[in-house]
Amino acid sequence: MSSAEATAEGGHDKGKAREAFRAVTRDISWVAEAPKPHKAWLAALAISSAMLMVGLYSIYVLVTTGIGVWGNSNTVGWAWDITNFVWWIGIGHAGTLISAVLYLTRQTWRVSINRAAEAMTIFAVMCAGLFPLLHTGRPWFAFWMIPHPNDMGMWPQFRSPLMWDVFAVSTYATTSILFWYMGLVPDLATFRDRCAARGQNLKALIYGIFSLGWRGSARNWHRYERAYLILAGLATPLVFSVHSVVSFDFATSQLPGWHTTIFPPYFVAGAIFSGFAMVLTLMLPLRHLFNLKHIIKESHVEAMCKIMLATGMMVGLAYATELFIAWYSGNLYERFAFANRALGPFWWSYFAMVGCNVLAPQFFWSQKIRRSPVIIFVLCIFINIGMWFERFVIIATSLARSFLPAQWSYFSPTRYDVGLFVGTLGLFFTLFLLFFRYVPVIAISEVKGAMPEAHAGKEHH
Repeated sequence: MSSAEATAEGGHDKGKAREAFRAVTRDISWVAEAPKPHKAWLAALAISSAMLMVGLYSIYVLVTTGIGVWGNSNTVGWAWDITNFVWWIGIGHAGTLISAVLYLTRQTWRVSINRAAEAMTIFAVMCAGLFPLLHTGRPWFAFWMIPHPNDMGMWPQFRSPLMWDVFAVSTYATTSILFWYMGLVPDLATFRDRCAARGQNLKALIYGIFSLGWRGSARNWHRYERAYLILAGLATPLVFSVHSVVSFDFATSQLPGWHTTIFPPYFVAGAIFSGFAMVLTLMLPLRHLFNLKHIIKESHVEAMCKIMLATGMMVGLAYATELFIAWYSGNLYERFAFANRALGPFWWSYFAMVGCNVLAPQFFWSQKIRRSPVIIFVLCIFINIGMWFERFVIIATSLARSFLPAQWSYFSPTRYDVGLFVGTLGLFFTLFLLFFRYVPVIAISEVKGAMPEAHAGKEHH
């Protein structure tokens, strides 16, 4: 091939690449740039806002009356509040895994889902933080948990699980927000330029402020990639440490059913399991409604199903290990705790947990099911329900029947327990819908970087 022909072919390839990149920008941007929101988006926002109102009313009653409005008792001191806290922290785990671990291992399929997963992490941590805060009964004194110097020389009780949660959640939230925002900067600059070209000066100004003067120069990209890599390195240990710290709330106690060393890896596997289920629960309808099937591809959904199958098997192994160790230990209290979970008054929650977390993921062995969005969506909802029941089984059944039969009781949630949980679901979905409407829900720059067209020119050298 002559040099002129090679130059012409290279120019043609560059033209095709530019057109492909423009198509990606257009297909992702149109949701945020549409003058009127989609009817499905408005309907979803109305429902989530109504749920949020229920939660706000429940918080109002709780703060003005006291935590006696919950179904907690002297026996079951931790109940729905801590169950929901652990569940929400688990939901947020997939975001960190997709962002940090899959980035460091150079898994390119993560680029179509990482932005939504990172946002989901932040919103889930916000929901989780409400529960320990409100459980103290005096949330207006929450600043006491911050180790700041003060005149009285009073410091937080660092041996308290509440303090461990404060440090774990605040670290996790800070790193997640930094990681999410760092990835957003190039895309916000794209939105700034598109709004400026259309004469939408106010939008261009807002996007311009948040894009931090990004110009897309080689120096910008170099610093961005260095910072992104450092944040990924910092976030990776958090995947394992945060939910391990949450599991210590239980594992460091002497209560049968809690006092086990398997809790940290078991909680981490369960968190990744439920986090991926929630990512798919959110992304499958959006992928269908907003014509994103060519960006969030079938192969990406299939990869997530395989991760859920693997982590679901880990969770199932943890359940079996717990039962075996309770029997093998010869400890009467441990044996009773696990027999009570399966055969006691909360038997229904135990079998709901096993059915949803162990049996439901087995369907993902079938390639036909891994390529059926409707079945995947239904299975993901079952997994989320099952993971909530897992936390409920660990907390409520262990406390309801501990050492002394004279203290045994049964836990029943009140409408305010349910209302606050519904409210956090409303908060989560409202924030996610607003994020989806005004911010690029898929990382435009990263999708372009993973496309074959981005590497086409390298073959000529």
